[in-house]
Amino acid sequence: MEAFSVWHWLIVFIVFSPVVLGLLLMGLQKRVLIKHTASGIVKNGYLGFSWTYLLFGWMVPVIRGEIGIGALHFFLTLITFGLMQLVMPFLYNKQFMIRQLTNGYELCDEASVNAMAKQRLGIVD
Repeated sequence: MEAFSVWHWLIVFIVFSPVVLGLLLMGLQKRVLIKHTASGIVKNGYLGFSWTYLLFGWMVPVIRGEIGIGALHFFLTLITFGLMQLVMPFLYNKQFMIRQLTNGYELCDEASVNAMAKQRLGIVD
């Protein structure tokens, strides 16, 4: 059996670089409970590198109920020939949380998790 050439290793590096960079720069995805102040609905929010976005792309906003954002991401994915799929996993969870918090949700997890979320989102008390 032939050993991997330099080109094979380069391809493996390119394919797995978003995963490695996500782990190194942002760590694992963290779940944070958020609660809508008016209705009392509790749902999950996420912080950190979005593994789901890396794997499923623009479908993640659609599944989370953000149809318009999903359509926008689909359009931008087409325009950028898929490059947006490599950039958005670093940005999506923070953008999602900021949209939720500005639309009436608040952090309702344990105090340590809320403190971590505030720090990562840049929320000043």
